[in-house]
Amino acid sequence: MLRYEMIVIGAGPAGLSAATEAARSGMQVVVFDENARPGGQLFKQIHKFFGSREHQARTRGFRIGENLLKEAEEAGVKVVLNAAALGIYKNKEIAVSFGGATRGYRADCIVIATGASENMMSFKGWTLPGVMGAGAAQTLMNIQGVRPGGRILMVGSGNVGLVVSFQLLQAGCQVEAIVDAAPRVGGYGVHASKLSRTGVPFYMSHTVVEAKGSDRVESAVIAAVDERFRPVAGTEREIGADTVCIAVGLSPMGQLADNAGCEMSYLPAKGGYVPTVSEFGETSIPGIYCAGDAAGIEEASSAMIQGKICAAAACNSFGYINDEEFRERAEAYGLSLSKLRAGMFAPQNKGRTDISHTAEGYPLSGSLLQRGYISQDEIEAFPAARPGSGKGLRPVIECTQNIPCDPCQDACAQGCISVGGDITGLPTVDGDRKCTGCCMCVAACSGQAIFLVDEDCGNGSGLIGLPYEFLPLPEPGALGLALDRSGNALCGAEVVEVRKSAAMDRTAVLMMKVPAGMACAARFFRPADGRQACRGR
Repeated sequence: MLRYEMIVIGAGPAGLSAATEAARSGMQVVVFDENARPGGQLFKQIHKFFGSREHQARTRGFRIGENLLKEAEEAGVKVVLNAAALGIYKNKEIAVSFGGATRGYRADCIVIATGASENMMSFKGWTLPGVMGAGAAQTLMNIQGVRPGGRILMVGSGNVGLVVSFQLLQAGCQVEAIVDAAPRVGGYGVHASKLSRTGVPFYMSHTVVEAKGSDRVESAVIAAVDERFRPVAGTEREIGADTVCIAVGLSPMGQLADNAGCEMSYLPAKGGYVPTVSEFGETSIPGIYCAGDAAGIEEASSAMIQGKICAAAACNSFGYINDEEFRERAEAYGLSLSKLRAGMFAPQNKGRTDISHTAEGYPLSGSLLQRGYISQDEIEAFPAARPGSGKGLRPVIECTQNIPCDPCQDACAQGCISVGGDITGLPTVDGDRKCTGCCMCVAACSGQAIFLVDEDCGNGSGLIGLPYEFLPLPEPGALGLALDRSGNALCGAEVVEVRKSAAMDRTAVLMMKVPAGMACAARFFRPADGRQACRGR
């Protein structure tokens, strides 16, 4: 029986981070993962991460995955793929199946980082081909390079449903609607807004009741639900679709912890049954740790920090780092993690519907929560969302919720934008500082919620710079329609310039000319020929 000082189960963000942290401190580490490639969900994530610089904010998920793999390799971590951990037994013995055989291993300590599984829901016709989890659709698109369908109905308005829906648009699919039984959008408002302005409608307090088709999905029936989430007769609506994506949450995969005899608890705020862990991720069995989604559903940025905390604690237990160094690491990682767990989307706020104002006292947009976009009247209540009185381009920031994110203030070399020390604070714009129109804030915003606006650039026209992540990119001189926040056609528009650079990491900024007075409302460009295809890496 082979022995390692640390065995990590799962080569996702939490597992790789734990393994690298431990290996750098001198521990002998092996990582087992049942998949054919390491990285977990990161290589499916082509969007830019939130958080701060220390959390790799404004970096796309697959690039973070590449960095983690490189760091693990440089630290000497051994990664074994296509290797399924079958069970954890006494004395920290593990059975692993790979290469057509089952082998036994023993460890001084174990880190369980097995991630989560997608929740599903049943309805009439849910077994038809074309009904799939949102994560499966994301795998098809971003790993296999296959469009999951042409016309998509997305069920679920959490961050997974919203992010995958936008990526479906980037892949050239048509998202027919977002449907959710909850009365308000569950994910970040900036994710909902960038969908709405492309024309995707939201049906809150609705659910899917049937998928229709002979040998595959051809349409779906949705219906309104009452306060007990029961479909209301007579409210049915049929929507043409060949694919129904389900994004109704994730469940922690804590089976190995349970099998090992770790104390388990049912915690809805964490997604289901999870092992009881200490502040450093150690379970009720000394030497067995749990990190990432297996310990409770959170974002990948949080999972990476949790993995590092577990590894630091294990290294301290086995003498690889002393108590003082461990305290320093634990304090730094804990502070970094607390930043991600702050704001109105903090874990302790999961499921709350009574939050009505931002920390700064601004009322939350009812239209955003119920329809996926902020109305013009509501947006004008936020100072950073107004272009100001000066001439020339000015940043307009339509970030109206306290989410952990601050790349915008780092991107502005002129100091026009500030979030402050609390990364969940709403951005502010300093009207006394001159915007150079470099567009870096627009490209850096992970939520695509920043625009450059000049209400009057002459000749009866206004100018707006907006983020654009679709191919083919329009050429200067391209004509089309400017859409408003709800996705409705607002006016004619002309692309006068397309700005892009390596520093923008494939977020182009379209400089779009519209009639004077329209720049404060125009938020998307639709080419006259309607061509929008896949966003390339």
